Amino acid sequence: MRNYKKIVAWQRSHELTLAVYKVTKSFPMEERFGLTSQLRRAAYGTPSNIAEGSGRNTNRDYLRFLYIALASLKETEYFCLLSHQLEYLNDANYANLTDMLNGTFGTLQGLINAIDREVGVLGRFSATLLSAVFITLVRHSLLHGGTP
Repeated sequence: MRNYKKIVAWQRSHELTLAVYKVTKSFPMEERFGLTSQLRRAAYGTPSNIAEGSGRNTNRDYLRFLYIALASLKETEYFCLLSHQLEYLNDANYANLTDMLNGTFGTLQGLINAIDREVGVLGRFSATLLSAVFITLVRHSLLHGGTP
């Protein structure tokens, strides 16, 4: 099982979540159950899905959660843009969150690419191994008078 706290993509997305919580404290009260809530949920969706995926038994499951985390990150990006255009986020806070988002995107995409390569390599290895076993069984059967 992976220790999600050591995963750089988790660390960056966690820092982003903390920053989102900090800046949304100043959002209007009427947005408490609207944009504030949605932005916070989208933000914590990324590290929580990385953490959950890290506890899965297979890389294929892990990869599925990483893609969900990436989708949450895209959602966070949109809500930050919307918040800025509604003037809930000032230019400095928006620039800071955008920088954090871009860094997190790069790190998470790198992790996804690495796990995807592992899934691909393991998938090809499994297929090759199963093919070799099947061919061996067929040959053995044919040599000993059986039918395939």
